[in-house]
Formats: sequence, C-alpha cells, structure tokens
Amino acid sequence: MDLKQAGSSLDALVSSFHTRIVELQELVIARNMYPSTSMPDLSAVDVTLKTMESQIQAIKDRLQEERNAIPKAKKLIDLSQRQQRKLQHMLAHMPPSMLKNQSRSDQNPSSRHLVPDDSGPDILHEPCHLKEEPVALLKGKKGTSPAPRWYISAKELDSLSSYMRGRLTLDKVNIAINEIAMYAEANSHLVSCPKKKLAEDTWEKALELRDIATTEAVKGKHFFLETDIKGPGLKLDNTGKAILTVLRHLGRILEARIGHHRVFTLSKPH
Repeated sequence: MDLKQAGSSLDALVSSFHTRIVELQELVIARNMYPSTSMPDLSAVDVTLKTMESQIQAIKDRLQEERNAIPKAKKLIDLSQRQQRKLQHMLAHMPPSMLKNQSRSDQNPSSRHLVPDDSGPDILHEPCHLKEEPVALLKGKKGTSPAPRWYISAKELDSLSSYMRGRLTLDKVNIAINEIAMYAEANSHLVSCPKKKLAEDTWEKALELRDIATTEAVKGKHFFLETDIKGPGLKLDNTGKAILTVLRHLGRILEARIGHHRVFTLSKPH
C-alpha cells in the first residue's frame, strides 16, 4: 500500500467513524425510548468502534513506516543515478573495437563462459581481441576493488600537441588503459594472496611486489611495473612509450623509481 492509497483508506475510515457517531447518538436517544432493546445495539456499536480504532491505528503505523522509508528510497535513487552516469561515461569513452566485440558477444550468448577463481567470485570473461588472463581483484578491508579504468576522451586526445599525439588514436590509448589495469589487478592479487595459494615460481615476485606496495609513493594504490608491459595492446616500443607519455601528461598514471624498478601507479584524472 503506498501513501496515496493509505491516505484514501484513512479518509474512508474517518468518514465511517463519523457515521457511527451519529448512529450512536440515535441509539442513545432510542435507549431512553426503548430501554429493553437498547443494550444489544450499544454493544454492537462498541465492537464496531473498537475494530475501526484498531484499523485506523494499523494504517497510521503503516504510514509512519512509509515516511521512514522515503529518505532511504531517495538515497537509493541518488546512488542509482550516480552509477548510471558512471556507466554512461565509461560507455562513451570505451574503445570502438571493444564495443564491436561486446556487440558480437550479445548476438552470440553461447560464447560467454564463466571461469572459476579460487580467490574470489566467478568472473565473466567475454571474447575480445585482447588476450585476457583471469586475474583476481584487490582484496582489502572494504572488500574487492578492481583497478580503475579511466579512459580518455577524444577531446583530451585532441588537446595534446601534435608532436605528443603523433599517430596515436583514441582506440590505441584506451586499449592500453585497459591493459595496464589488468597488470595492476594481477599485481594486487600477488600482493594480497596468501603464500599457500601461490605457485612456487611466483612467490619471489610476490615478495618483491609487497615491498614495493609498502612504499610511500605506492601505498594504497594500484600499480604495475615497466617489466609487466608485454603487450599485445601496450609494448615497450616507440608507440608504447608515446602512450605512457600521454597517460602521464593526462594524469592517468604517475611514475616513480623504486629500487631497480620503474613503477607506475594508476591516478585519478583531475
């Protein structure tokens, strides 16, 4: 029952209550005129009035519950609208090639498959021209946290000088952003995963990454190493170096030298 319906029901009960009051007045008069028959009629009116009072109280309680739920509903609507705006922004800046793959996947639902992961819930993998490896999400005190993918817009790319932009396209840069996020998620997995769940050949790297993760420049952030860059979307060639320069300039990554490693942290654009 919504507020409008509850209000209508309450009005109807109040009207009925007034009618019963009039009847009660008539019965009081009748009691004086016919004392022998007045008591049963008054008892029936008493039962009816108590029933109505109970119904009115139930409606008032329900109305109060609805009033208390309104702030929560407004908050939920606000959060839903924020999430919708984020998804629209992501869709607007998603590389065209990824959109094409998504379209093909929608037309062929059987191509989707679930890959179980011991470190978290099942992750839905869809076919893509990028070779994706299943990686776990970063686990922290507040639960899982995937590496952010702050794609660039065409306006941002066009704002760069021609010598910095070179032959880079929006598609190439955003594919690289997706790829470095995957590197960061893989490193987060190694940092947070217990030793018993890691293969022997990855434990040494996990220890090294954990030392890096505790440094002031990296602590609490998603990061990847220069040695993680192996393609296919981002390589340590001239194009790859140009993409890294663009991402630094646009505030998507920050660079630091830690030990003998060149470390990149993912940064939220301002």
